[in-house]
Amino acid sequence: MVTIPMALRAEAREAGRQTVRVETRARLVRAVLAFLDGNGVRLSDEERARLSSCTDDALVESWLFKAPFVSSASELLEED
Repeated sequence: MVTIPMALRAEAREAGRQTVRVETRARLVRAVLAFLDGNGVRLSDEERARLSSCTDDALVESWLFKAPFVSSASELLEED
């Protein structure tokens, strides 16, 4: 039986968590885009890129909660 050093296991576990965070954030961004599209809110390429490249989990979550209620991309992206 092969034993894996504790440090290596911890590193692998953290890499797995990071992967889950990135994948979850991408799903949330897709949900935001779906809400906007469903409500007829059109995005410029720059706005779409801003949403898609965001790495701030809290910001993406705030967009998710706001997306069903906005009528423009600028309204979604404005800072509170």
